[in-house]
Amino acid sequence: MGFQLPLWFEVSSLVILSLILIADLALVVWRPHHPSVKESLVWVSFYVALAVVFAGLMFVFSGEKYGSEFLAGWVTEYSLSIDNLFVFVLIMASFKVPKKNQQQVLMIGILLAIAFRGVFILLGAALIASFSWIFYVFGAFLVFVGLQQFFSGREDDVQRHSKLTSFLMRHMDMTDEFHGMKVRVTIAGKKVFTPVLVVFLTIGTADVIFAVDSIPAIYGITQSPFIVFTANVFALMGLRQLYFLLGGLIDKLAYLHLGIAFILTFIGMKLVFHALHDNAVFFINGGAPLAWAPDVGTWESLIVIVVAMTIAVVASVIRLAKDRELSSLRGKK
Repeated sequence: MGFQLPLWFEVSSLVILSLILIADLALVVWRPHHPSVKESLVWVSFYVALAVVFAGLMFVFSGEKYGSEFLAGWVTEYSLSIDNLFVFVLIMASFKVPKKNQQQVLMIGILLAIAFRGVFILLGAALIASFSWIFYVFGAFLVFVGLQQFFSGREDDVQRHSKLTSFLMRHMDMTDEFHGMKVRVTIAGKKVFTPVLVVFLTIGTADVIFAVDSIPAIYGITQSPFIVFTANVFALMGLRQLYFLLGGLIDKLAYLHLGIAFILTFIGMKLVFHALHDNAVFFINGGAPLAWAPDVGTWESLIVIVVAMTIAVVASVIRLAKDRELSSLRGKK
């Protein structure tokens, strides 16, 4: 079954992760620019390699159980973070954020995402410790979100904020132009807000929605708050560089949202089955566990998640290639 992680490992891991995030933030502030594909690829590869190394250390210091839980949790959160990235792309495009400011906006968005997820991780741990039936709630919620995404997609997440942003822009003194990262500037002797404020509010609200989605999902993989938090941080690290690496491709992956919807639905069903397997709710089977309910293992979950994302991405790339081929043929006519 493995053994608990030593305290020194947890503390040193959190300190090192904090230092990496601070260094990444300092780099954005010190050298704001639009990174090249090569630069973005190097950083994404570095952060992925860092997560793999950390997973290896988890296997060494905690055994197979916790190591596999981190690996499955990280892959799950990475998949959901790509979905998060898609919403960032829509927000950047809808507000026409200048390219030179996109790195800084993305970094702040990622820091907000980490902060919100940290809050929901603590809340989720407290709920799990206090209420055994909470897995039914988590599971039903994820199934609902997954099925909803099958029929809608993430464009709706941006549209949900449109009323708030429209209200702010109508009732606040605001300029249409960006002034670097300044939230408020003086124009013709009058202080006005810049679109950066609305961008931050929109991204922050999207981050809250994604935290509500992702934290129950990873608690379907592991119940360790440390693993939940580190898996989330590793999934979000490098997300800024991934944005520039994929460029305009992310919103052209037509079936990506279906793969993520399947993952959310699968984990939701896994949580419900887990709750049934360990049932203690009095009005379900008289408060006795249901032995027939399958208890899906961590490795099985990891395989399903990887296969689902692979199929979604490959199918999207094939469709993109076919669309380009058809467009080329039409252009020749």
